[in-house]
Order: sequence, then C-alpha cells, then structure tokens
Amino acid sequence: MSAQQIPVVVLAGFLGSGKTTLLNHLLRTARGTRVGVMVNDFGSIEIDAMTVAGQVGSTVSLGNGCLCCAVDASELDTYLETLTRPSARLDVIVIEASGLAEPQELVRMLLASDNDRIVYGGLVEVVDAAEFDATRVRHPETDRHLGIADLVVVNKADRVQEDELRRVRETVAALAGRAAVVTAAYGRVDPELLFDRAARTGDPDGARQLSFEDLYADAYEREHRDHPHAAYETVSFTAGDPLHPRRLMDFLDSRPEGLYRIKGFADFGAADPDHRYVTHAVGRFLRFYPEPWPPGEPRLSQLVLIGAGTDGQALLRALDGCRVTGAAETPEEHALWGVLRYVPEPREDGGAVPGADGAGSGYGEPAEADPPAPYETAAPYDEAAPHDETVPCDDTVPDDEPDDDDPYGDAYDGRYGPAHDAPYDGR
Repeated sequence: MSAQQIPVVVLAGFLGSGKTTLLNHLLRTARGTRVGVMVNDFGSIEIDAMTVAGQVGSTVSLGNGCLCCAVDASELDTYLETLTRPSARLDVIVIEASGLAEPQELVRMLLASDNDRIVYGGLVEVVDAAEFDATRVRHPETDRHLGIADLVVVNKADRVQEDELRRVRETVAALAGRAAVVTAAYGRVDPELLFDRAARTGDPDGARQLSFEDLYADAYEREHRDHPHAAYETVSFTAGDPLHPRRLMDFLDSRPEGLYRIKGFADFGAADPDHRYVTHAVGRFLRFYPEPWPPGEPRLSQLVLIGAGTDGQALLRALDGCRVTGAAETPEEHALWGVLRYVPEPREDGGAVPGADGAGSGYGEPAEADPPAPYETAAPYDEAAPHDETVPCDDTVPDDEPDDDDPYGDAYDGRYGPAHDAPYDGR
C-alpha cells in the first residue's frame, strides 16, 4: 500500500451495541497512531476527557493528535479530502455509521471515491450479545448487515452466560459467512486487529519522553484491566524463495473463514524481478501495489495474517506451498495476470485509479484487452483476461438492480470499466 493511502474503517451497529464505546477505546489506546474520526455528532465522543486542543468549524483536534469531524453523508467526500491532506498526518480514519447512512451505502461511497489517498479498511459490525435476539426482531436488516461485514464484534460478552454467548456467536458466524467474528466486553478490541499502529519516536533508537497520552492510556488500561479483550490470532510468514503468483491467488481465493487482514510484501521472482508487491487485503477487499526493490533489500516474501478462529499452522502450510523451489516450477509467461487485476492503475492526473474488476464479484468477467506489460510506473496496467471468455464492458450508468452476488451492490462509473472499485469477495 502506498505511503499516501490511509485505511478507512467503517464502524457500524445498532443503537446500544457498544460501537461508540469501542470507538472511544480505540481513541484512548491510540498511543501515537493519529486517528481521524467521522461521527454524526460530537455528543457520543468523550472529547472533554481527551483534552480538546482546538476547534475549527465542525472539526475538533484532540490532545492525542487525533481529529474528530461531525458530518452527514453529503459531506463525506469533503471531509475525507480534509482529513487526508498531508498536513493532517493521519494514519487511519474511522467512520461511525450511525446517523450517516446505511453501512452498505457508506462502503459503496468509499469504493467509488475519487480520493486516491484512501484505501478501504473494512466494515466492522458491532452487535450486543445480551440483546442480539431482540435486535433481530426490532431490526430485521441485522442479518443483511452481518452478511456484508468483514469483521463482527460480539460485544458485551460479560453480560451473558457462557452457553448463551456461544449460541449467539455461532448464530452470528453463520449469518456473517466468512467474516471474522470476535467477542469483547466494553468494546475492548485491540487496535492492531483493525489497523496498523504508527510508531512515532523522536529518538532513532526508540527512546522518547513519556507523554501525557502514554500516562492517560496506562491509567485507562489499569482501570479496565479486568475487562476481557477480543481474542485474535496473528501469523507471520517469511520465505526466501519467490512465490508463484497463481498459487498465491489460489490461496487468497480459498482462504479460510475468520481471516480478516493480510499485509506485507510478496516476491514473485522471475515473474517480475524488478518489483516487490505490497499486499493489502481486508475482508473482501484485495489490492497489490508493486514497488521497486529497495537497494540492498533481501529478496523475501513477508506476510502477516490476522484473524479469529483460524488455524495458524494450516495457513503457514498453505503459504509454504506457494513457494517456487526449483527451475521446473518457474511461473509461466502470463502467471502474473491474476495479481495485476488487483493493482490500481495510475490516473492521467498522476493519482491512482482502482483496477477494473468485475461487477462486484471480486474476479468477475473482465473487459477484453491486451496482456499487461511488465510493470512500469508511468503506464497503467491493461486489464488481463485470466479466462478463455471475455465480456465487453459498455456500462456508463448505475445498475438499477444490484447483483445478487455483490454484497455492496454495483458501484459503476463509466470511466473505470465494470466497477470503480469492486471489493474482493474471496471466491
């Protein structure tokens, strides 16, 4: 992922689920990570307790370096433009869906955004374990919301008995499909499950003066140390051999339930010896970002996989099977095409245009095009056809009827082919 792109996480859940508690927890435990927050109003954010440093219009600067904006859906793009300016130095943006728009609509707006400084960071749905059944009765759309989530937090786990919690979690997991499901109390989810922490130190050796933010976060942790945290697993994979592009795509296609995020670098060896591929996957969304190998950098593939309820050893075995271990396994000429489908295309104005995926199906059927040339910074990737058949694209207006297999509906824009930025669906 390019250094300029900021993950945007959508936080959703019905009234009383605890999503605002979770959001406040993320802000209190940011520890150097600059978080931009979009909410419907400031009332739900504990601004006073976090020391307000200044206020301009409907944007509040918090003492820990985070920013908070009160917006409605019509202002989303405007404030994304504000929050993603280099001067804001934000590391992640969190949008609380309440009062703004349906989670599905917010995701579609993000995927269709012209802002090339953001990247989709996942849809997190929060549910109340104690009121789950009653919520489904009051809000029949609950099941649909769970079906499009990338991560589900079953909150208030401390308010139900163990057997009841297990039943609710199993029901949620069945409704959520392949999404990761974690349980928590008081919204205590480790920020690193949702996004990467930014380590900022003034001393290159890592030493720095203890800040007010550190003291405040330590006091907060001591106060809530008895509250259970959401459990998740992290698996790290490193390979000195190149990865076979087709095998890696097969792994991504069939990755198990509960695998929420993948990040790191992939070396495809002879398939593209000049570049390593920054890998960014969250839920249904996948992107590769080729970049030249840094001088003197070891030729390694390094991936970190984050999820809940996954089999770490099975994941490592599957990735190990992607390695190219001999000349007989050298990738064929067009082996990289599947990867290139998920590389953003440079725009004429110098920005990045998302690759032209199929109509919301992740792979979909691409438009006809010539095979892609080896990666060149100045030239966009052409759309490659991994199958024998191709379907020409002449869509220039939004579909009235969203595809059944597209959880986010169609995000058509005639400039970009079938879909502006259709999410990867793991098929």
